[in-house]
Amino acid sequence: MYGGLLALLCSTSLWGKEATPSVWTLQDCFEYAHDHSITLQQNRLSVEESAVNTKEAKAQLFPSFDFSTSHNYGNYPLADGTQSGNNVYTGTYGINASWTLFDGKRRNTIKANQLQEQQQQFAFKESLDNLQIAILTDYLQILYAEEAVNICRQTVEVSQRQVERSRELLSAGSISKSDLAQLEAQYSNDKYQLVTAEANRDQLKLNLKQLLELDIDTEMNLALPPIDESMVLVPLPDKNTVYATALGFIPSIQSGKLELEVAELNIANAKAGYYPNLSLNAGIGSGHNTGNDGSFATQMKQGFNESIGLTLSIPIYSRRSNKSAVERARIQQKISQLDLKNEEKNLLNEIESAWLDASSAQSQYLAAREQLNATQISFELTEEQFYLGMKNTVEMLTAKNNWLSAQQEELQSRFMALLNLKMLDYYQNKPLTLD
Repeated sequence: MYGGLLALLCSTSLWGKEATPSVWTLQDCFEYAHDHSITLQQNRLSVEESAVNTKEAKAQLFPSFDFSTSHNYGNYPLADGTQSGNNVYTGTYGINASWTLFDGKRRNTIKANQLQEQQQQFAFKESLDNLQIAILTDYLQILYAEEAVNICRQTVEVSQRQVERSRELLSAGSISKSDLAQLEAQYSNDKYQLVTAEANRDQLKLNLKQLLELDIDTEMNLALPPIDESMVLVPLPDKNTVYATALGFIPSIQSGKLELEVAELNIANAKAGYYPNLSLNAGIGSGHNTGNDGSFATQMKQGFNESIGLTLSIPIYSRRSNKSAVERARIQQKISQLDLKNEEKNLLNEIESAWLDASSAQSQYLAAREQLNATQISFELTEEQFYLGMKNTVEMLTAKNNWLSAQQEELQSRFMALLNLKMLDYYQNKPLTLD
């Protein structure tokens, strides 16, 4: 019995804990964030709330019904004071209906709520896009940091080999203790740089883990796709084409366009303040009291009444409230127009910056790649000459540091080019992948 209960509890615990990928790809990060991001969940609720507002606005086209009843108890003392008084209980019942036939605002309000619902959907899409861009940036930074760790690890291995070889040369009398001390100091510095690079990589992993809002106990191992020059040296798209494409789908631009439509509807609603208001009212009711003769049913039947009527309200003088409302709505329309132009300008600036940064990074990558080849050859020759006694320690360490610097510059330009190329992909409405 207890064994079965224990198995049930264990299985329940396993079901309650959500499975996560053992190795996270970029797409895995996107999918997890889509389902678990608190910001996205809040935006989803805003979309649902706006949908409720739209339904409420549509419901204003229909009449309203309500049932009302009142009950009163009264005591009327007799004039001669010989009796305690006459107690009367009164009850009334009524069903009322009200229907606004015309007010000039309701249909425009429905349209405005529908547009605002679409705006909330674009706000959700913008949050999702921003989150994916942040994930992509962190992911690429981790790949960059991982390669930086590999470079530092390779440098440590080279330094270790140099120290071991130099100790042999010192025993043979080919170099001095000072030369060996410099190489050992460089070896220690290279190990320190490796530890620093690993700490930086681990911090970037933590940043991505926190961005995905993973639990503290969740291990996060990333897939490490190779980032070669085939992904970096690709033709850049035409800036005008990219901008034209982005104008057609970027959420902030689409929301700005909808805001202009909302502003026009707000002007129409403000003008509706000059229009008359026509409403229809109807009701049925009855009542009874214990002070009258007759049964409850008889009194209800005799007191039954019906009513129907039209109410027309025509504005004559509103102390400038209607005129001010129209003026404010027109001012808000101009503000919305300027906001949209500003969004379009910012989008153009972002695209031009991404295009220029990608172009510059590609050029820097080509130059860094040539420099890397040259400094590697120079270091290998200098190291060989050092072992032969033709170069001193300073010359070999200088060549080695130049080689290390060239590796880092090539790595940085490669990932900068890739990041900006992915941003250009986003502005072309292409999926963000590392394939």
